[in-house]
Amino acid sequence: MTNPIADPLVEIPDTDALSKFVVLEATQDGIATVTINRPDKKNAFNSEVIGALHETFETLKDADGVRLVFLTGAGDAFSAGADLDWMRSAADWSESDNREDAMALAVMLKALHDLPQLTVALIDGPAFGGGAGLAAACDMAIATERSLFAFSEVKLGLTPATISPYVIRAIGPRTATLLFATGRAFKADEALKIGLVQEVVADAAAFEAIRADLTAAIKLCAPGAVADAKELVADIEGAEIDHGMMEETARRIAARRVSEEGQEGVRAFLEKRKPGWAE
Repeated sequence: MTNPIADPLVEIPDTDALSKFVVLEATQDGIATVTINRPDKKNAFNSEVIGALHETFETLKDADGVRLVFLTGAGDAFSAGADLDWMRSAADWSESDNREDAMALAVMLKALHDLPQLTVALIDGPAFGGGAGLAAACDMAIATERSLFAFSEVKLGLTPATISPYVIRAIGPRTATLLFATGRAFKADEALKIGLVQEVVADAAAFEAIRADLTAAIKLCAPGAVADAKELVADIEGAEIDHGMMEETARRIAARRVSEEGQEGVRAFLEKRKPGWAE
């Protein structure tokens, strides 16, 4: 493989698409980095990139030992959105062909969103269209001051349909309507204000401190509890707070209390020692 990892926590499938378009690395302490690797094309999407990302996320889903996933782009861009040659080809496809192609993007984004680990987009440079959709599908996004965002599909007579569930969830329907309908570009400070990113740093060098802080934080947390906490938010968001919800939330915390992690965490706290996952 052209992309070996520091410790065999993750087995990277031996496929040309994955090694060519996506780099997956993991450290001994369970920190994975996924890098879109088309710097000459500003990491733009085509069907091969989408397929490689999907395969990567499926690999990470079942990767024991991986606790934190960073997503970034090689070179001077996070992702410029759709590749021009890909778009040119799609113009000659049937509606059925286009639906199948768009579904591949939708499935890839869902695989990213559903990862059990905490996911963090590190954005330096342009994040347009599907690139901004990747950021929204992550649990957290951090951008440099020079980063630029846009949902410019309407300028091409299109809409940002496949990325819309994640973007709308991140920034709200009113702001999404404005940005989807105008297609205008906006800077990192506005992305922070509307909730598309959670932090803005001076430059890419500042990502190292972010990585260190999040790594230290996630190592204190039980991996199964992290996955359940992510699932909890997805299931509870927007639901009515009724008796059924109260029963469901009580069931979930009860299950956690009697789980192996829950028992170990409480015992470690009472015994004033580190739990097993933090050692």
